[in-house]
Amino acid sequence: MTLVYLMINGLQIGSIYALVALGYSMVYGIVKLVNFAHGDIIMVGAYTTWYLMSRFSAPAWLAVIVSIVFCSALGVLIEKIAYKPLRKSDRLSLLVTAIGISLLLQNTAQLLFTANPRMFTNVFTGTVTIGERQFSNATAVTIAVSLIIMAALTLLVKHTKIGKAMRTVSEDSETSQLMGINVNNTISFTFALGSGLAAIGAVFYCCSYSQIQPTMGSMLGLKAFVAAVLGGIGSIPGAMVGGLCIGIAESLTKGYISSQLTDAVVFGILIVVLLIKPSGIFGRNQGEKV
Repeated sequence: MTLVYLMINGLQIGSIYALVALGYSMVYGIVKLVNFAHGDIIMVGAYTTWYLMSRFSAPAWLAVIVSIVFCSALGVLIEKIAYKPLRKSDRLSLLVTAIGISLLLQNTAQLLFTANPRMFTNVFTGTVTIGERQFSNATAVTIAVSLIIMAALTLLVKHTKIGKAMRTVSEDSETSQLMGINVNNTISFTFALGSGLAAIGAVFYCCSYSQIQPTMGSMLGLKAFVAAVLGGIGSIPGAMVGGLCIGIAESLTKGYISSQLTDAVVFGILIVVLLIKPSGIFGRNQGEKV
């Protein structure tokens, strides 16, 4: 029964990693940018939800919706101001800019809310029973909603006009323009979608760990990035599978080895993947165009 308990907990945190990793993968698939500021969008989503609920007594559903909209708008704003002017630059410039945006968001949050941790109220109270073991409703809702979102995102990418545009721009942005696709709008939509998913992941994460602080997105974002690399960065199914695998590995490490080694195991997985199969589980090896 301990194994079942650990697996379910692993699926819970893995679902959160998967939601965040989807943002990394979608952005990388289209503009070949590792958006390290994405982890701090999680922090912004958490603080937005917390602020609306604690200061304005907003109902949880309204606070979550506003948080998703705000984070989506913030993602588009960051893309327009920081990344779009550098789109033709080398990847190092984009990477340094992403790190700069990450530090800007962290320090802005610290200036507004101080560095002291804030307690986040769990909006999914109660428990569910599986066999002889009880699990929180937060666990059940996190797994269920995450799976629904992943399925919906897959349908959106494969069967909608904007999804087809995303796939086309990912393959060749210049040819996409010749075919009448608005590349700028497609990229903006991708940033908005990824940032909205990060906001949802932030709410689930805070309901599980009940504490937020300005630097909370750093480690969560890095682990989600590891999940994206494991699954094959740029691959949407890969981000889902990678997130679940990292979550399960982390939970099993806590249960059978040591909670102090969970981060080491996660980043050890990253090293092994880069050594054995750098393209990830679902990734494709791509040659550079010359």
